[in-house]
Amino acid sequence: MIGSANGTRVGITGLGVCVPERVVTNDDLARHVDTSDEWIVERTGIHERRMIAEDQALTDIALPAAQAALQDARIGEGDVDLIICATVTPDMMFPTASALIADSLGARDAAAYDLLAGCTGFMYAVAQAYGMLAAGLSRRALVIGGDVLSSILDWTDRSTLVLFGDGAGAVVMEPVGHGGFLGFELGADGGGGVHLQLPGSGSRKFESPESMLRMNGREVYKFATRVMVSSAEAVLAECGRTIDEVDVYVPHQANKRIIDHAVGKLGVPPERTVVNVDRFGNTSSGSIPLALADARADGRLRDGALVLMTGMGAGLTWGSALLEWTDRRSA
Repeated sequence: MIGSANGTRVGITGLGVCVPERVVTNDDLARHVDTSDEWIVERTGIHERRMIAEDQALTDIALPAAQAALQDARIGEGDVDLIICATVTPDMMFPTASALIADSLGARDAAAYDLLAGCTGFMYAVAQAYGMLAAGLSRRALVIGGDVLSSILDWTDRSTLVLFGDGAGAVVMEPVGHGGFLGFELGADGGGGVHLQLPGSGSRKFESPESMLRMNGREVYKFATRVMVSSAEAVLAECGRTIDEVDVYVPHQANKRIIDHAVGKLGVPPERTVVNVDRFGNTSSGSIPLALADARADGRLRDGALVLMTGMGAGLTWGSALLEWTDRRSA
């Protein structure tokens, strides 16, 4: 699915993030599996990641991120009428994380639902919020992307344990006078879903009663390196833009090797690419908003900057968005 924006301009007017306090280094993981800091860094570029405490769950990091986004947008909780939470690790299947967050915020009249699209969840959620706002079905949306993948990892599986971390980010989206989203490209390949799955997490029965993340790393790598490039190229073409015009490239932070491949194929200058996988690992739906926060902290998200975001993950799914950043504080 691909489309360019028309009519109402919709942009991001607030951004907030939250990561757990607990830092888990590669040396810490080496106490659980046969690995080393050198081995992990060489293959993934990851030095450390954040993980929640045993008594925490998704909403413990998603709620502070949402509150920070609302504060950044300078609006109150009651001003939001739509809340979408992209996650594969909610506190529970129901009530949804979005409903729990809405209640904690006091946004009791807001529509709230969770969205499940793996690591691409934030991109899907942003596209859905755009559609609701552009159609006039919502006035102001809060989109949250976050996961606590540490809760579904097999701590005896080196191939997955070293990749993932916990984190959450949120954005406020609303009509804007200038800038905003220019287009989206989304897709899915359920036939490849077997390569990245959580068996036993739904109604289908499996032999093992334990629900843990399973991944065929070789196949997921081939998928990721392909769609990170093709999805970005597709949304740029749809919007009539070129990669040379992109000021900030925000790829999903899955693996430094995947990011480097995409940067090389697309021809994005490294200085325009946001990379924080070294500090946070793969935080799934939290990945892109965390990277956006780093880009803003570095001063790269100036008013009018052309931002390209691309995600990919379980499903298998992928999605890209192109927008002109709206900084109303500098307008």
